[in-house]
Formats: sequence, C-alpha cells, structure tokens
Amino acid sequence: METTGHPRISKREFISKVASRSGQPIRIVSEVYESLIGELTDSVRRGDIVMLTGFGRFCRQTHKGHKVRFGKKDVDDYSVLKFSASRSINRRLDSDDNTTLTDPEIYGVMDEFDEAEERLLEAAS
Repeated sequence: METTGHPRISKREFISKVASRSGQPIRIVSEVYESLIGELTDSVRRGDIVMLTGFGRFCRQTHKGHKVRFGKKDVDDYSVLKFSASRSINRRLDSDDNTTLTDPEIYGVMDEFDEAEERLLEAAS
C-alpha cells in the first residue's frame, strides 16, 4: 500500500472538486456531503450494513479491548467503521484508463438498478 508522495485532499478541496464535476453550487454539495456522512454514520451505528452498489460496503466492526502495555488500565471493547470496496472499484484503481466515475455504465451500476427496478415493478403488479 503506497501512499507516499501523494497529497491529501481536504474536505473543502473534495467538496470543491465534486461541485466542479457535478456543476452544482459548493453550498449544495456541502449540504449533501454532510447529510450523506451523517446518514451513513447513523445507519452503521444502529448496526445496519450500508451497501453502495458499485462502490462498496460500510459496516460496524467490534474490536476486543486489551491491556495497555505500559499501564495498569484496560481498554474497553470498541467499534470501528469498516469499509470493503467493491470489486469494480478495486479493478478501477489499478486501471490505466483515465475514465472518470461519472459514467455509471462502466461499473454496470445502471444494469443492476434497472434489474432491481424491473423486479419491483413486477412485484407491484
């Protein structure tokens, strides 16, 4: 896992880049970002697994507490946010192709949504 030599992108820069890519005002993108992170955190806190098709899965993972090496205190059990990237995103990271994520057809996301929508329409009939 190589991360050296690559600058970090701050929250402000990230929101600015998303606003530029989507053509939306920074204020709107910022509100959506805050709402998305808030809902993701609340859902995982409740124990839900959040699956973002074509991107990945977020879930809560419990870590066992342990004894502090140079202290007398124990660390209680604690939870962390676990993210597992989808296969399509992992493949995309190693690709030499410079295609951006703006085309959902690349990931087959639209096909999956279309199939799910068809099943819902059939079930409602």
